[in-house]
Amino acid sequence: MTTPEFLSHLRSLNVGLWADGEHLRCNAPKAVLTPELSAELRDRKQDILAFLSEANGAAYSTVRSLQRVSRDGDLPLSFAQQRLLFLDQFEPNSALYNMSTALQVSGPLNVEALQESFNTIVSRHEVLRTTFTIVDGVPVQVIAHNRLAELKMIDLSHVSAAEREGEVLRLVKAEGSRPFNLSSDLMLRATLLNLEPTEHILLIVLHHIASDGWSIGVLSRELTALYETFSTGKSSSLPELPIQYADYAVGQRQWLQGKVLEAQLSYWKKQLQGVPVLQLPTDRPRPAIQTFRGARRSLMLPKTLSDELKVLSRKQGVTLFMTLLAAFQTLLHRYSGQEDIVVGSPIAGRTRSAVEGLIGFFVNTLVLRTTLSGNPSFRELMARVREVALDAYDHQDLPFEALVEKLNPDRDLSHSPLFQVMFALQNVPRSTLELLGLTVSFVKVDSRTAKLDLSLFMVEAADSLTASLEYNIDLFEEATISRMLVHFQTLLEGIAADPDRRLSGLPILTDAEKQQLLVQWNDAKSNYPKDKCIHELFEAQVDRSPNAVAVVFEDKQLTYRELNRRANQLAHHLRNLGVGPEALVGLCVERSLEMVVALLGILKSGGAYVPLDPTYPSERLAFMLADAQVSVLLTQQQLVEKLSAHRAPLVCLEAEWTGLAGESQDNPVSSVAAANLAYVIYTSGSTGKPKGVQITHRALVNFLHSMRQRPGLTSQDTLLAVTTISFDIAGLELYLPLTVGARVVMVRREVAADGRELSEKLSSSGATVMQATPATWRLVLEAGWQGSRQVKILCGGEALPRELANQLLDRGASLWNLYGPTETTVWSAVYAVESSGGTVFVGRPIANTQIYILDRYRQPVPVGVPGELYIGGDGVARGYVSRPELTEEKFIPNPFSDEQGVRLYKTGDLARYLPDGNIEFLGRVDHQVKIRGFRIELGEIEAVLSQHATVREAVVVAREDVPGEKRLVVYVVPSQEPAPTTSELRGFLQQKLPDYMVPSIFVMLEVLPLTPSGKVDRRALPVPAQSRLKLESSFVAPRTQVEELVAGIW
Repeated sequence: MTTPEFLSHLRSLNVGLWADGEHLRCNAPKAVLTPELSAELRDRKQDILAFLSEANGAAYSTVRSLQRVSRDGDLPLSFAQQRLLFLDQFEPNSALYNMSTALQVSGPLNVEALQESFNTIVSRHEVLRTTFTIVDGVPVQVIAHNRLAELKMIDLSHVSAAEREGEVLRLVKAEGSRPFNLSSDLMLRATLLNLEPTEHILLIVLHHIASDGWSIGVLSRELTALYETFSTGKSSSLPELPIQYADYAVGQRQWLQGKVLEAQLSYWKKQLQGVPVLQLPTDRPRPAIQTFRGARRSLMLPKTLSDELKVLSRKQGVTLFMTLLAAFQTLLHRYSGQEDIVVGSPIAGRTRSAVEGLIGFFVNTLVLRTTLSGNPSFRELMARVREVALDAYDHQDLPFEALVEKLNPDRDLSHSPLFQVMFALQNVPRSTLELLGLTVSFVKVDSRTAKLDLSLFMVEAADSLTASLEYNIDLFEEATISRMLVHFQTLLEGIAADPDRRLSGLPILTDAEKQQLLVQWNDAKSNYPKDKCIHELFEAQVDRSPNAVAVVFEDKQLTYRELNRRANQLAHHLRNLGVGPEALVGLCVERSLEMVVALLGILKSGGAYVPLDPTYPSERLAFMLADAQVSVLLTQQQLVEKLSAHRAPLVCLEAEWTGLAGESQDNPVSSVAAANLAYVIYTSGSTGKPKGVQITHRALVNFLHSMRQRPGLTSQDTLLAVTTISFDIAGLELYLPLTVGARVVMVRREVAADGRELSEKLSSSGATVMQATPATWRLVLEAGWQGSRQVKILCGGEALPRELANQLLDRGASLWNLYGPTETTVWSAVYAVESSGGTVFVGRPIANTQIYILDRYRQPVPVGVPGELYIGGDGVARGYVSRPELTEEKFIPNPFSDEQGVRLYKTGDLARYLPDGNIEFLGRVDHQVKIRGFRIELGEIEAVLSQHATVREAVVVAREDVPGEKRLVVYVVPSQEPAPTTSELRGFLQQKLPDYMVPSIFVMLEVLPLTPSGKVDRRALPVPAQSRLKLESSFVAPRTQVEELVAGIW
């Protein structure tokens, strides 16, 4: 370790060094100056003296020469004090910066000696009798010359023993949360609770503007000495203080300018350029304005683990602080998915002996930014953290407040600037108060505040380490923080066992959690006829209910026997044309009875169908036909012209029916098996070319068997089928009823797209089940559908907004949210929506399906942490037609299965597990955008905006119509006229979301463009006309002193 590095290391331990001629002077906290460290100081003495002489002290002390200054003029505040004064004026009557200590005092207490001790302390330390005001726009200190400390007495001796404990806790909390008036109060309050003649509780509260953690130790030492002095009638033996805090504040201002300031700033500007916002997953949405309600959870680490970490630190040449910081940053990385991790860390800031004995606000905060890019080993990360920490120690003299002022980062009222998480290691024994003749012990005081999102305090005691997490309760649940502490311990155990493992491979989940996530929540095994094909299930149902009505279209219908016979005739004809297993048959027909006959006929022939939507452009249809290389094309006469670009034999169903009448009506015998293809459905591709998804009979049979149980369908049901067969969810609408003996009522395409007609059909058809996308259900509701208590509502294809779910809940027998990509056979998870509050979840896997939520390295993420959703099981598709590279990319080997050849589908969906095993859909990985360094989920903005009374639908996109200018644009379909104004919607969002999540442009539309499958077509959204936001409200000049301060910052 070089001399500068060694000096930086000493600074991290709060050890002060200075040259006194040829002597090297040292000031260190108790228990820090170990024999080993003392020996190293002696060995390095000459090198250190030479270095200090060469450096001339400029870069290695805060204020080299502190002098007493005159008290006649206005005295400035230190940078740290000025920030707290501003915060106090911005949010008056806040107890956020109260520092409370409660002590149980047993024995004969001398109250007069205690009072005199506090008086003397207030007299010795000017900062405790300093108040703060603003003169000509500049904050100044006002030091009172003669003020006595008030020792407030509260007698609880009359309170019964049973009630006393509760009253003590109430008073402790009340006193600790009572705000200070910084313009008039003493900065120290003392309260004495009299329980019995020899039992007291002493409450001491200081404001952080005049104190810090070190100061508590100074206060304890002086109170110990003074109490003994006044109890025994002796005179005070405390030495006179060489300077006061005001002298330090003046000296800091004088020193921190010119080249010194420039040298400090140049480092921090480079280090913190483009600093990101750490966005940990939270249990609740982040409030638009940061709150400070907090709580704490603690966990003591085993002594063996603590010892192993200390040994590792010594071997690696780093401090324990650096090792623990690297581990914490790794945990934050694994929780957030971010590689650029910024953490704040306090440092004592007392680098001169003259300030060692002062009470005051000296503590500074270092911003420690570490890159975890490249998935390094933990040993490599330790080296990175060591370099970052040593550099920060070398530039610690710039107060954090000055740093923020000079860097002027993007401000957002929802969180603190530069960092949102704190880390500290307390390796100095806590100062104890020893009062003569008394037994004194600490009473636990919970401030119930949190200055940041999250703060990890590591306390090093003789035997082990204790981790304590302070957290904002408006963001996190207690259970989440408890899990995080356990994950930190698990991570530390993994680090101690193998520091050469890469960060992605280090464990954070316990064995019990892995069992729950990978096995227990995926235990969806269920028997089903896995050797059967779809048409065989239909044929079995024909035998059970041959005369029951199978399908209805307008004024026509077919019984199960009639449908089967016609499908058989077509199947025999197709077999004569050479159709068999794995042969692809194109099907381009309008919705009709013939469509259902054709579907079953193709399956019975052994072939697999490729649905071709007649509304698709000719060019797209031509691509699909060529890509699939269909062996036969079934269509209708009026559609032939649109299908001119094909080479396959053409079968026009109307024209062929006469010829088909001669074919056998018996079930054909084919060699098709459950592993053969049932259909190929084309979905949109990122390259602009659609891709064909290959689904087998077994996958579809498993899906239908699961749906039959949950949400459930019986022979007594009537299902209203509204979905085009080119959207795979139509498989549920057609095959599920036909394999259980239910009735299918199909509607024309025009009816399905018209809310009024569809609403009437839903009522007149006697339907008991309907499946549709959220957009279609919204059409029905807007047409005035009042609902029916006999209708089971199935909704899927897109995220189900809560407000839409609530409307549907009131109108049906039950409501089910369905989730799944085409690549895993229609739906992979179901959720019964029962309550009217909270998020609508994806639910749990269907039968014989596994769902894993993984990070970028395909490691399982903890409960509550977002990751990409992967799906395994019997529903996984074979792959894409003629796209082996894409198939290999999207369908990966299942790392959690020992079964040969088992695969997972990589959905590209972002989700997280909830503590009860349900899954919450968070959006698309590719809908996750970053603007001004903030990572934003577009779905979150849409969900909030949909709560506005005048908003029917909303879609948010990130547009970059001008290169380099990425903006959030929201497209709104209003629910009433006049439409809401931009200012109204913007103001609504500002009340609920951080400013960086509020779109800059609002576009009003009559309807959202939809794809043929009923999903929002984001590519068809218009380019906004505005080049910038036109605010409708005029500028208002600052009206108060605080508003002037705020305006100056912004």
